[in-house]
Amino acid sequence: MNALDPPLHLLLVEDNDDLRAALSEALAAQGHHVCSLDCAEALPESSTLSRFDIAVLDLNLPGESGLSLAARLRAVQPGIGIVMLTARNSSPDVCRGYASGADIYLAKPVPMIELMAALTALARRLRLHDPDASTLQLQPQAMRLLGAGGAADLSASETKLLCAFARAPQQQLENWQIADLLGMALDSYNKAALELHMVRLRKKLQQAGTEPTSLKAVRGIGYKLGLRLLLV
Repeated sequence: MNALDPPLHLLLVEDNDDLRAALSEALAAQGHHVCSLDCAEALPESSTLSRFDIAVLDLNLPGESGLSLAARLRAVQPGIGIVMLTARNSSPDVCRGYASGADIYLAKPVPMIELMAALTALARRLRLHDPDASTLQLQPQAMRLLGAGGAADLSASETKLLCAFARAPQQQLENWQIADLLGMALDSYNKAALELHMVRLRKKLQQAGTEPTSLKAVRGIGYKLGLRLLLV
């Protein structure tokens, strides 16, 4: 698990004892919280389902099938992620899996590294659609920044900068990139002028509830945005 990824609360339903133990141990070793069960009937009461981020389900379960369980989970908790892990990999089986609510369908045997990657990717996608309180939302058309602490109206240049930060690798821009976005001459721009723009942008970020350190200078390079920013 990447250090930037928070631990997941996982539901694992697999009737093969050895496989269930191996998967549970491997997932827990990555820092995740795992509730492992051998059948759908052992599922906790529906009132506790909201604590699970993702369910990893076998299809060939004793009693209620994995397909039925997936549909039931999806009905009770629409936002849960569902990964189906099964030896049934024909096209009709895969289609039925997705129709029952699966986000990802993996055929056994699956390398553990592939399962981990699938869980991480799914978790990130789910969190994009359900941002936490620390996430800022940028409305480019309205030139407005929304956060847990409030809202801030942006100038056109501030909106352009934040859009660029959100799309940049590691949310980091070099000085020349910032100067170009601000319409400054690349052969004569003043770094003090760049810093003035960054000071103003930090104030807008703080208005939306962020810490002053959310926009940091990277010595000799440029600036880095150190928070999640979604374009909506």
